[in-house]
Amino acid sequence: AYGFMGVALKTTTGDPASYAGAVRAAVAELDPELAVSAIQPLEETVREALASRRLVTTLLTAFSVIALFLAALGIYGVLSFVVARRTHEMGVRLALGASPGQISTLVFRGGLALAGAGALLGVGASLLLARFVDSLLFGVAPTDPSTFATMAGLLLVVAGLASYVPARRALRLDPARVLTTE
Repeated sequence: AYGFMGVALKTTTGDPASYAGAVRAAVAELDPELAVSAIQPLEETVREALASRRLVTTLLTAFSVIALFLAALGIYGVLSFVVARRTHEMGVRLALGASPGQISTLVFRGGLALAGAGALLGVGASLLLARFVDSLLFGVAPTDPSTFATMAGLLLVVAGLASYVPARRALRLDPARVLTTE
């Protein structure tokens, strides 16, 4: 049976590729029937070995960023819809003495509640699926609490930013105008 063997050569000076001829000559001197097929720097060998993992990690990162953007867009859309549907109620609240800050807090609380529910579901799903991504992780456990806390925090920050525009729209409500249009 034919086998393959790898040899590592450490060079201290010059370009490692310049030693290829000397390596071939040394192998031919030991056994002329041995074939030297690939001579490449260790960095390139490691890069090729990790290429598939790097691709998967890059794709997962891209999909994560897209998912975060879609979550922000969804929260923004839902809150805009809620503000539009509850305009009359918010106008009544303002007319009865609620401060614009209280109305804004009401909108923000709705956005953060949506994000909190999403974060809880995401953490639960991640804990269930952690063993599938274990081979892609380096230096971190698949159930690392600080990673989960950081990602949940990031989702809450994005939800807060997505809630900003609907909350500003709710702040600019004129109670007299809202109550006369209904």
